Amino acid sequence: MKEETKALTGFLAAALGATAALLAWAPLARVNIEGGFEGERRDLSVLYIDLPLVATGGALVPLTCWLLTLRYSRRPWLAALTTATATALGIWALTNWWTPHQAPDFTG
Repeated sequence: MKEETKALTGFLAAALGATAALLAWAPLARVNIEGGFEGERRDLSVLYIDLPLVATGGALVPLTCWLLTLRYSRRPWLAALTTATATALGIWALTNWWTPHQAPDFTG
C-alpha cells in the first residue's frame, strides 16, 4: 500500500505541475492567440507547439524530481519539498524565458 501511495502522489504532483505551468503560461500566450489590434499578429502555433511542450515539461519536472528524491533519500517529506521547489523554479524560468512576440506600440 505504501508504494502505491508514493506512486499516486508522484502522478498527482505531475498533474498539478502541468496545470500550474499551463495556468502561468496562458496569460502570456493570449497575446499570440488574440493577435493584438484587429488580429494582425495572430500566431496560433502556440496552441500546437508551445501548449504540448509546456504541459509535458510541467508534468515531467515534478514527477522526475519526486522519483529521484524518493530513490535517493526515501523520505516523502523531502521529496515533496524538492518537488514543490523544482516546480516553482521551473514555472518561474518558463515565464521569464518564454516571451511572446508583441508588435511595437507606435501610439507614443
